[in-house]
Amino acid sequence: LLFYAGCAFAYVLVLPTVFGFMQSVAPEGVAVMTDISRYLDFVLVIFLAFGVTFEVPVATVILVALGWVSIEQLKAWRAYAVVAAFVIAAVLTPPDVISQLLLAIPMCILYEVGIVAARLVVKPPVEVAPE
Repeated sequence: LLFYAGCAFAYVLVLPTVFGFMQSVAPEGVAVMTDISRYLDFVLVIFLAFGVTFEVPVATVILVALGWVSIEQLKAWRAYAVVAAFVIAAVLTPPDVISQLLLAIPMCILYEVGIVAARLVVKPPVEVAPE
């Protein structure tokens, strides 16, 4: 479900913004016309990138539930997560700042949502007193 929310976010906000930006930087009198196969490749990559990005909270909750990471570790790694979000956005999006920001910022927000969701969903283990 979150995958589709990411695709919808890309369709409603990202694609019009990116294509508007491309249209605005085109020289006067030049028509921006893309090849249909390149357009479809671009749109599919954007949909896939945003769909996977919106799965970050689910992955975070699963990692905490399995005990592979703790909520404290996720909080400590927050700065690394922000850097990783911007690197992933730079790799997956075209080389313009607008689309990179539109992918990295939601990824950072969803990382925080994942921490909050993990705190709400996963109960801390109960320690058993020795007898």
